[in-house]
Amino acid sequence: MHAIRAAHAFDGERFLQGGATVLVEGDRIIGVEPGGFEVPEGVELTSYDGTLLPGLVDAHVHLVSDGEMGSLERAGTLDDDGLDAMIEGSLRAQAAAGVTTVRDLGDVGFRTLAWRDRAEPGLPRIVAAGPPLTTPGGHCHYLGGEVEGVAGMRAAVAAHAARGVDVIKVMASGGMLTLGSDVFGVQFTAEELRAAVDAAHDAGLRLLAHAHSLAGIEHALAAGADGIEHFSCLTENGPSWSEDLLARVAEAGVVVGPTHGQLLDRLPTLEQLPPAIVAVFEKFGMRPDEMRARRMEVFTRVRAHGIPVCSGLDAGAAPPKPHGALWSAVDWLADAYPVDEALATATSFAAEQCGLGAETGRLRASYAADLLVVDGDLSRDVKRLSQPVAVWVRGLAQPS
Repeated sequence: MHAIRAAHAFDGERFLQGGATVLVEGDRIIGVEPGGFEVPEGVELTSYDGTLLPGLVDAHVHLVSDGEMGSLERAGTLDDDGLDAMIEGSLRAQAAAGVTTVRDLGDVGFRTLAWRDRAEPGLPRIVAAGPPLTTPGGHCHYLGGEVEGVAGMRAAVAAHAARGVDVIKVMASGGMLTLGSDVFGVQFTAEELRAAVDAAHDAGLRLLAHAHSLAGIEHALAAGADGIEHFSCLTENGPSWSEDLLARVAEAGVVVGPTHGQLLDRLPTLEQLPPAIVAVFEKFGMRPDEMRARRMEVFTRVRAHGIPVCSGLDAGAAPPKPHGALWSAVDWLADAYPVDEALATATSFAAEQCGLGAETGRLRASYAADLLVVDGDLSRDVKRLSQPVAVWVRGLAQPS
């Protein structure tokens, strides 16, 4: 047994006054005590001035890509050794930043499942979707998940389930990283998308829909999708988040994954961006670094409607979204939410959405010893989340 004490603490739902002392044995938390708790004789105690919290959960990553320009597209050309090297590097970057669980929403050849099942010591646990389902030539078709027709959709979902995936990911709209896909329209017919949802639910799996377009969001909502990733609400005339839409999303209990966050110092120039992204920004007269204020105004309304939000960065998809930068998604959300609520979207609630709500995401006895210590008081400055001091993944300390 050893003990970890911090002057400040967040337990996955709330900040603990006076900090906390967490007792760990092996890979488990066996006690969460007040900051001034007198540890038993012979128990090693390590104290920190910063904030102790559960390890973070990044609920939207692509482990087969390192975030460099074009690396997600190139993933489809890699052999197993190349994919393994990319996945390992991505996982190590996540762990170093205090992310102890990831949900992969798009790989190649189900390669992340092998890493999930190995559960290597010191690396984040993985929840995996396998290749995302898309139309022929559709968004992320290069990852290998092309499918068409109602029968084809049902067969694809059944095949994913047989491979042991944890969740189904479907591209309900086009995407900016795929030339030729319609970022303002929909992919799949209503019947195809509904067949995917029904087949996923029959297999006991949740279905998450990628949807940048308002049409894609309406498409996913009508089909009964469990979650909507991105939630950009793009139309030909600009983004449109109506009160009616937000009310219907709330009533349906759909979980929104906004994929907020980006590192501005890694933001490419407009000349370096893919043409489809440039076209969207030019159409709306808005630069990428100007979108934050608009998004936060919207998510103030999302919160008011009671729509559940789960944080994920879309790590690996583009240069401003490297692995290990989930803190920026929380930082963005904290513009519209209290800090404790923003942190919960990347700890306790994210763990629940990954099917791990009884395993990780909280400082609680019997939970995995997935722990993060950051410099300073997170309740006063959420950007401190970017300054990890110590990380434990299932009880194993990460190299400092």
